[in-house]
Amino acid sequence: MQAELIVDARNAVGESPVWVPDENALYWVDIPNGVLQRWDAASNQVKSWKGPQMLACIARDDQGGWVAGMETGFFQLSPRDDAGLEATSLAGVEHTRTDMRLNDGRCDRQGRFWAGSMVLNMGANAAEGVLYRYASGQAPHAVLTGFITPNGLAFSPDGRTMYLSDSHPNMQRIWAFDYDADTGTPSNRREFVDMNQHLGRPDGAAIDAEGCYWICANDAGLIHRFTPDGRLDRSLAVPVKKPTMCAFGGSQLDTLFVTSIRDDHSEHSFAGGVFALNPGVKGLPEPTFTL
Repeated sequence: MQAELIVDARNAVGESPVWVPDENALYWVDIPNGVLQRWDAASNQVKSWKGPQMLACIARDDQGGWVAGMETGFFQLSPRDDAGLEATSLAGVEHTRTDMRLNDGRCDRQGRFWAGSMVLNMGANAAEGVLYRYASGQAPHAVLTGFITPNGLAFSPDGRTMYLSDSHPNMQRIWAFDYDADTGTPSNRREFVDMNQHLGRPDGAAIDAEGCYWICANDAGLIHRFTPDGRLDRSLAVPVKKPTMCAFGGSQLDTLFVTSIRDDHSEHSFAGGVFALNPGVKGLPEPTFTL
């Protein structure tokens, strides 16, 4: 299960990997640089497009395009031939402070886009983060509040359980919720995993076909797999300290792709790269956003 470096991307904050089966390609973002990137598995070629704002999370839409959570809200993305990334506003969010952006996000299995917000300076320890639900043609709805760094968003295979973490060092917890798929409403919040009892902070996540929850353990160079009852099943290592988010891909959805951070204190030469592992299980197709 040794991790393979597939792109020496040197991303400041690589995040939100999404596998696109019909292109045999992986897309992901570099948040502070506002860059969308694409790796073609067949040719090993990488393309990049620069956007107008920090780019936090992406999802494929049902028309073959892209939607994204950025600094000020939700946008539709259009990569251009000149390596520019056109971003058309779909819906803005009203941050409680000016120094905020959206962070981790993805679609539920009904095609709604979920994303959390955070204060840019994690050192402020500001619990101003909000989890938003966005459906096409509607205003974003603030569903949950009081997070410092909301992260780890994922949905069980049957769509009846929602997972969410707070990766801030003062929190480091993952919660599970009952999820009403008809209304898009989480309820019965409960602690799923206290990551203070495990190595690393809970960052981005993925769900496999067996319903287990994979979470990147930032600061520990690990990806943990937890069973639906919250038991640690296995941990896979990557050769960097700060993995950020994982996603299943490949022709059989049996490859786990992992993005990472490269900051001023990075100890590893491949920090900020994108890695591939063989996790021993298959994943699920990533849901698309319903326009």
